[in-house]
Amino acid sequence: MMDHHVQLFKEEAHERLAELETSLLALEDNPTDHETVSRVFRAMHTIKGSGAMFGFDEIARFTHEVETVFDLVRNGAIAVTGELINLALQSRDHIRNMLDASDGAPPVDAAVTEALIAGFRMFLAKDHTPAGESRSLPPPALVRPEEGSATYRIRFSPAPGIIANGTNPLTLIRELSELGEYRVTARTCEIPCLDEITPEQCHLSWDITLTTDRGLNAVQDVFIFVMDDGDIAIEEIGCGGISTETGDPAREEVNCALLQRSPDEPGRAAAPGGVSTGAAGQDQAQENRQGRQPQDAAGNSIRVPAGKLDTLVNLVGELVTVQARLTQTALLRDDDELMAIAEDVERLSSELRDNALNIRMLPIGMTFSKFQRLVRDLSCELGKEIEMTTAGAETELDKTVIERLGDPLVHIIRNSIDHGIEFPDEREAAGKPGKGTIHLSAVHAGENVVISIADNGAGLDSEAIRVRGIERGLIQHTAELSEKEIHALIFAPGFSTAKRITSVSGRGVGMDVVKRSIEALRGSIEIASRRGVGTTITIRIPLTLAIIESLLVKVDGDCFVIPLSVVNECIELTPADIDRSHGRHFANVRGRLVPYIPLRERFDRSGDPPEIQQIVVTEVNGMMVGFVVDHVIGEHQTVIKSLGKAYRSAEGVSGATILGDGSVALILDTQHLVREVASTPQ
Repeated sequence: MMDHHVQLFKEEAHERLAELETSLLALEDNPTDHETVSRVFRAMHTIKGSGAMFGFDEIARFTHEVETVFDLVRNGAIAVTGELINLALQSRDHIRNMLDASDGAPPVDAAVTEALIAGFRMFLAKDHTPAGESRSLPPPALVRPEEGSATYRIRFSPAPGIIANGTNPLTLIRELSELGEYRVTARTCEIPCLDEITPEQCHLSWDITLTTDRGLNAVQDVFIFVMDDGDIAIEEIGCGGISTETGDPAREEVNCALLQRSPDEPGRAAAPGGVSTGAAGQDQAQENRQGRQPQDAAGNSIRVPAGKLDTLVNLVGELVTVQARLTQTALLRDDDELMAIAEDVERLSSELRDNALNIRMLPIGMTFSKFQRLVRDLSCELGKEIEMTTAGAETELDKTVIERLGDPLVHIIRNSIDHGIEFPDEREAAGKPGKGTIHLSAVHAGENVVISIADNGAGLDSEAIRVRGIERGLIQHTAELSEKEIHALIFAPGFSTAKRITSVSGRGVGMDVVKRSIEALRGSIEIASRRGVGTTITIRIPLTLAIIESLLVKVDGDCFVIPLSVVNECIELTPADIDRSHGRHFANVRGRLVPYIPLRERFDRSGDPPEIQQIVVTEVNGMMVGFVVDHVIGEHQTVIKSLGKAYRSAEGVSGATILGDGSVALILDTQHLVREVASTPQ
């Protein structure tokens, strides 16, 4: 059970670290934003508290140092500076490394830990804290209230399972005691008889009166990571110290010395002599049983392992295949009753498919936010001033697509920073603002998502690319190429125009890898650039890799699948059309010559084609291309299956699917087929 909770802690900690990085970068741009400071503090506070509960003592100790400084920032005692942001970002990375070390990664360097702690203590020293001494919150003692303090009544009724979840309520009460003068009373009327008691459950609840000058935020922060584990009510009841009359009916009072006990001894909180029962407490318990509704601790969302979602989508895919088989069987038997059942199954499986795929959809903004740090660090390393802006962060993509999209986008952004954006003095000499911009955007386009990475840098040097292409033997020196064709040369393996090798570029590794990665996602990539104005790289990728809408076609008795997202229309190809083309594979589509690929020839199929064939007109990489087939069967829900190892080198196909009759149809790799034909002289 504890292993499960530890894993949940790690997952939440990684989420908090991502949130922390985003907040720190936002704070760098707006150092006086109090809400952003509070977000940073809360993230640190949550990691510290949860880490201590689940045995990550080193993380809790280290994070406490960071939290202490940002608590002073929140109270206005320390100003936000670039030095502090740099140190906090390094600490964020260090905490992540600590978490990774617990999963088998190399252990963190203790010297790095102490160096970072020393860095934060220097900020405390500037705040008149004695050198070499860590400033922390007041020790657990009855601190007399000062002018400007407020008194709060706190009702803490934890859920019975809070201890099993790894939280010790006494730890939270002890943390409250550090904020000021307090009085604690316990309500014990929910404790069952001894033979009915469950040791792992919490049967106590507490009423706490606290006077503090730390403010409401500090009180709320104590409970920030257990808000969903019970009822927590915080009410301000006045100013000044705690009077002997609390305003509440007399209840069982806990000896404050119990709070000094070890957090490892939760069972001793109700020790004899520390608690006395009263009738008023029983009345309160009766009131709770009659009037208080149990809180939904799960909230409106649940955390589900990604593997379970993958299994669900795989099962839904199998269901779609079985549904297609049922529909085909009903058609062959001409049974109206069976057909009605098949239609109901088709409707339900379609809804289930859409819902299962939607569950796996995540906003691409989760990926965009990770690049803010990349742009910041790399621009500082290169001595450039660069700002990253985003649009369409709410655009959703399949989880698997987002995960596999991260590395290609990193390559593109690094190239934009290194090759695209000029140094500030160069930009100003060219009449541009000293600070460059990289803009990431995403938008839905049918069954695809279009992602653009645009910079306002120097643009591509077409002549330099052409010269390098000739040197590499990629093109002849007499070749006449368009700007688009010249720009496409940067996708050649090992291509680079960098004059020197740096840690960022110049090793000839990058854009060819990007192109292969995008095409592995059944996507496409294009470049548009103007010298002195900037470069825009556009990526078009499908929403999901699991189940797609497609067009089912037949060639010489075998079925093939073409993704519907690239299909524009279907037209006939007659013998007269073939004669008019004089042996060249071009079709006249409303006055426009469109090249086509006869799939019979491509796959070496013997036999005579039908008198009238069909051309499936598609748009691939911005150009219109047709695929000639014998028959177009119609639309089809395609569950994508990977090819076995023996067939992974097969060119022109990207996968397979199982049809309703149990036969296998290959999924055409339209991009590869088009490239193959484009490289062959007509």
